[in-house]
Amino acid sequence: MVFSKFKPIIRLFLAIAGLMMVIAATLGLVSGTSGVEVTRAKVDGTPVRVYQAEGDDEAARPVVVIAHGFAGSQQMMKTYAAALARRGYLAVTFDFPGHGRNAEPLQGGLSDNDAAAASLLGSLDKVIAYARALPASDGRLALLGHSMAADIAIRAANASPDVAATVAISGFYTDATATSPANLLVMTGEFEPDWLHERAREAVALATDEEVVDGKTYGDLDDGTGRRMVMVDNTEHIGVLYSIEAVLQSILWFDGTFDMPRGRTAITSPTPWLILIFLALMLLGRPLLGYVPRPVEESVGADLGWGRLLLIAVIPAIATPLLLWPVPTDILPLLLGDYLAVHFLVYGVLTLAGLWLVGRLPMFFIKGARNDRLVITCLGAAVLGTVVLTIVVDGFLTSFVPTLERAPMILVVLVGTLCWAVADEWLTRGPNAPKGAYTVTKLCFLGSLALAVALSPSEKIFLLIFAPVILIFFVFFGVMSGNAYRSIGHPLVGAATTALAFAWAISVTFPIVG
Repeated sequence: MVFSKFKPIIRLFLAIAGLMMVIAATLGLVSGTSGVEVTRAKVDGTPVRVYQAEGDDEAARPVVVIAHGFAGSQQMMKTYAAALARRGYLAVTFDFPGHGRNAEPLQGGLSDNDAAAASLLGSLDKVIAYARALPASDGRLALLGHSMAADIAIRAANASPDVAATVAISGFYTDATATSPANLLVMTGEFEPDWLHERAREAVALATDEEVVDGKTYGDLDDGTGRRMVMVDNTEHIGVLYSIEAVLQSILWFDGTFDMPRGRTAITSPTPWLILIFLALMLLGRPLLGYVPRPVEESVGADLGWGRLLLIAVIPAIATPLLLWPVPTDILPLLLGDYLAVHFLVYGVLTLAGLWLVGRLPMFFIKGARNDRLVITCLGAAVLGTVVLTIVVDGFLTSFVPTLERAPMILVVLVGTLCWAVADEWLTRGPNAPKGAYTVTKLCFLGSLALAVALSPSEKIFLLIFAPVILIFFVFFGVMSGNAYRSIGHPLVGAATTALAFAWAISVTFPIVG
């Protein structure tokens, strides 16, 4: 009784604290491009952004063309572009075909590597030609590519002797030789697979008889024979894009190539601010949900003990990738996103089958409850959550606004994600549900994706790139759905919000193929 008297005050305090954190994080994220002028353009339909230091319009300078990786977009490369612009370079980013806001499909997909490479190279070549013709360019050119684009950048540099330096991040480096491309810096994250580190070491070893040492330069930057391998501390495949160390190494490599005057450059990583804004949103969710009228008197859910819950959780995790292994899943022109949607669907159906066998199928409408209020709350929470997520992610992380080609895919993918989310939320909730059940089922799902990759590594290896994003979504929406369940008493609210967010993310990030 005493605690309930203070609930309104606590809610107000949490709301104010959350809003202050959102404001602080937004200001921090916006500062990432302070002092930088960003110009948008289109090159034969390819969205392009040019970054240059403010108030430095007349000075000619070297150009660095920056290419993103698989399922990425030019927003993901903003940290490098802004830092290079402050250092005195022209930095040019763009969206590859099928990625971001580029409406042109990626040709070939996983079935035809040559066609895919030609599609990517053709797009990069067009942007390079555009960059060379920029009025502020002094004619000198360098390339920077991440993941898939690391090898595309190397190929482009091999074909263009005037590319003075190339930075290749987290790639395979298949086409690198002892002398081509000129001045090659290769970087990988410390927490990336060992075989990726070995690929980087092998690329540099081609140019020396010595044992390759991390951070040591081999050859001579002045004559274009420079080679260096850098292992970026405390980063993985995506984190390397926001590492201050990685950005600094790139700047130093380009500075050495172009003999830029010495000076300090402000490098701002968005990572701490992104963490802060997502923490703020989680903090805001609790007091806001406290004002939502409760549609049920008593909380509902499967309410299972550990024994039956684990059985229902583990069987779909193993069975789903085994069932889908021999089955074609290319139902959408969405590279790997279509498989992920089917994986969600089959996983959800198997979970529902397990709940049916123990007599605990989800109850969407409960006798005596305000079911109209439940439906409105579900729709409101799902739409609001997705809108907020889109504003944050599209503004400061990666492309998250669907193009016209992608919008219908959200509804198709939603069938799979909603089936899984409803089954999983119901399985892990209930008045006496064991603590940690939500975490266990998410670990099972991640393990299921790992098994799918192990069964078909050549086709599904890129799912590993998406795994950290899925984990972040599980943490964020796990907190949000937990708060929703404690306030609303029904798992459907959290399920609807999580399902729409996953369907949206899959549909707007994975490449569209032709």
